[in-house]
Amino acid sequence: MSSTGKVVAVCISEKKGTQKTEVPSITLVPDWGIEGDAHAGKWHRQVSLLSIEKIDAFRARGADVDNGAFGENIIVEGFDLRTLPVGTKFRIGDALLELTQIGKECHEHCAIYHQVGDCIMPREGVFTVVLEGGTVKAGDTVEMIEADPKRTFTAAWITLSDKGAAGEREDKSGPLIGEILTEAGYDVIEGLLIPDDAAALRLELMRLADQRQVNVIFTTGGTGFSKRDITPEATMQVCERMTPGISEAIRAYSMTKTPTAMLSRATSGIRNETLIINLPGSPKAVKECLDFLMGPLEHGLEIMLGRTGECARR
Repeated sequence: MSSTGKVVAVCISEKKGTQKTEVPSITLVPDWGIEGDAHAGKWHRQVSLLSIEKIDAFRARGADVDNGAFGENIIVEGFDLRTLPVGTKFRIGDALLELTQIGKECHEHCAIYHQVGDCIMPREGVFTVVLEGGTVKAGDTVEMIEADPKRTFTAAWITLSDKGAAGEREDKSGPLIGEILTEAGYDVIEGLLIPDDAAALRLELMRLADQRQVNVIFTTGGTGFSKRDITPEATMQVCERMTPGISEAIRAYSMTKTPTAMLSRATSGIRNETLIINLPGSPKAVKECLDFLMGPLEHGLEIMLGRTGECARR
């Protein structure tokens, strides 16, 4: 695929939930997004991109859609955006964007979906953050910069707790995971607190693995004998390959701290190129397990991502 393309159109909307309108030019603000656009802010979906080739294919099916109809900010030519990995960068004049998410979850169908029965943005659109600002307009050249294969590992954590999600208990374990990983050099891009709900956990695990392409996700809580402890089952349902050695090693190590560790049903596995690991619910156990895991974890991620060979010795 060519490493260069061009901007076909730029669009903004002043209110969320409304169709974007084509404008002559846009101003990109670092770590914020597009000046005057409703979706700007300090988050990972500041500027959306969509390929004109995908829009034209949609129009060829008989749909009459204007630029911006799918909620896209920048329409580009020459890239199959959804095939690019997170971390890819786009240079447009002085501006520099970094790809942070592929597609999106569509909870409420947009006006275009209701009009023609489909919308391509959740499948074909991508989202970026603004690293360097500048002005962008139709006709500008877009240079694609491939993602650094040796870039910092990304991570996310999810706390499972009915009481925590209801505001009845402070979540200390999830933030602790974030602190430990950050100190170890990981780029912690998300932290979530959700109820002990299997459907919600599956949704978040799939989103983080498929759309945000996080390298490793840690869950905390929900691994015991209670009927509401659904973390292992939800994890197994989204994983393509299980990694039993990790969870077995955690249990064996934890048994040296407390015999009740044998009651843990925690599991771990891989979805695409994302490793998912269940941790216990208490902050003390979280710290012990991560201290034990951090050494071999990095080597495992290197192998999973193809950055190094297997660890067999002669």
